[in-house]
Amino acid sequence: MGEHEGRQDVAPVRVLIVDDEVNIAELIRIALRYQGWEAALAHSGRQAIDSARDAPPDAVVLDIMLPDFDGLEVLSRIRALCSDVPVLFLTAKDAVEDRIAGFTAGGDDYVTKPFSLEELVVRLKALLRRAGIARRADAEPVLIAGDLSLNESTREVRRGDVEIALTATEFELLRFLMLNQRRVMSKTQILDQVWHYDFGGQASIVELYISYLRKKLDAGRPPLIHTVRGAGYVLKAAG
Repeated sequence: MGEHEGRQDVAPVRVLIVDDEVNIAELIRIALRYQGWEAALAHSGRQAIDSARDAPPDAVVLDIMLPDFDGLEVLSRIRALCSDVPVLFLTAKDAVEDRIAGFTAGGDDYVTKPFSLEELVVRLKALLRRAGIARRADAEPVLIAGDLSLNESTREVRRGDVEIALTATEFELLRFLMLNQRRVMSKTQILDQVWHYDFGGQASIVELYISYLRKKLDAGRPPLIHTVRGAGYVLKAAG
């Protein structure tokens, strides 16, 4: 990633997701990436400990039921490496004694499966604020891709010195592409994230809004939004 790409002057929050259910872990990762955070995945206690040792996380989402170590044992070992990292337990258990055991072991909050991704993100943001990482968790920095900038706070979009007016949906689509720039995003991924899983339309709506964005962003300029045939779309600056 070049020096003019990505989030400006703000290091992304890094969250370690520990869950042996691969599909759930991947859904959480996608939801956190949409927040502009980095997410590392671990599907066993050993992987989680190794990941925390190699790259200390800002927060951990930890399933109590793991195939090798008990989640509480994993928490103990991670806390030996990162003593003050906030931890959100993720479990199918909902008994009072499990909550007490988790909090006694040092867990900071508790979400019971099934859960909503929105609730999980809200809980994580609250943990990060309490842990003093609010500046990064709640920061609304400027996203940069070449000469394109998007201000998440003011919702201003500029290409060079020219301000570009976008509708709410166009803005969310562009934000998603910029958060994932240089990654090819499928129409299904875009539908899921920009239309929040509950849109009953077809992939043609993605094509339509991509065309809207191109007319506003790329007309008469080097293109930023590229089609990868059979795969999806990618936003990347030249060079």
